[in-house]
Amino acid sequence: MTIFPNAKINIGLTITGKRDDGYHNIESLFYPVGVRDILEFVPKSSGDSTDELTNTGIKTNCSKSDNLVIKVLHLLRKEFSIPPLKIHLHKAIPHGAGLGGGSSDTAFMIRYLNRYFNLGLGTGRMTRLALELGSDCSFFIRNTPSIVSGRGEIISETNFRLDGKYLLLVYPGISISTAEAYKMVKAGDRKQNIKEIITEPLVSWRHLIKNDFQDIIISRMPVIGQIIDHIYNSGALYCSMSGSGSAVYGIFDNMPDIIFTDQEYWTWKGKFQYIKLQGQSQ
Repeated sequence: MTIFPNAKINIGLTITGKRDDGYHNIESLFYPVGVRDILEFVPKSSGDSTDELTNTGIKTNCSKSDNLVIKVLHLLRKEFSIPPLKIHLHKAIPHGAGLGGGSSDTAFMIRYLNRYFNLGLGTGRMTRLALELGSDCSFFIRNTPSIVSGRGEIISETNFRLDGKYLLLVYPGISISTAEAYKMVKAGDRKQNIKEIITEPLVSWRHLIKNDFQDIIISRMPVIGQIIDHIYNSGALYCSMSGSGSAVYGIFDNMPDIIFTDQEYWTWKGKFQYIKLQGQSQ
């Protein structure tokens, strides 16, 4: 089976407090976008008892045992008999960028192992399993624009859509550990009602929507601020860092004609459109 886990962007990200379990509570609009990894798995021939994982594309410097795709198998095998698999993962979504690439791979692996092997897991159960492997993973089980809160377990789908707008993603080649980013930032005093703000015109978002990670990351990595300024100067309606960074996105009325000359930068641009899961009716 071949599947295509997609990335996401965060529109606003407020840290509302630290929990007793060590995690942080957040509120953010998670929005699925079109850049995708490619993940393929097939059962191995009988007699071969180990999983095989190969990788191409963007390097992640992640060992096989630490790869979340393998961790999905360990988790599901506590309850289900899943044979050894041959897995290939082509990474097109940068790692440590705030785009949710690893989380998406995790959730898609759960969803499509469930389908392929007829495990009988409902959406709620898959969501809880995904949360065990990462706070952002559960969003990708439903994979639809949602207001996400708590540590990622409270997911409220929204009818908000950016269809017809254009997206630019820029990753400056700086991998930021989510855990380290949370150590640098404190719960903000400023609260924002993202559900209400997104009803305002996009051009007003610059002064209304805040990512609590952005200023602290820019203070340590000024290049992020330079990228944001360049995107705004190129006509973006709204621009922000996604998640804890370091990827930056811009939203445009038309396909952006913008060039970054730095060879280290990864960029992607495309049109916002409905992300349809395989086998899902729209």
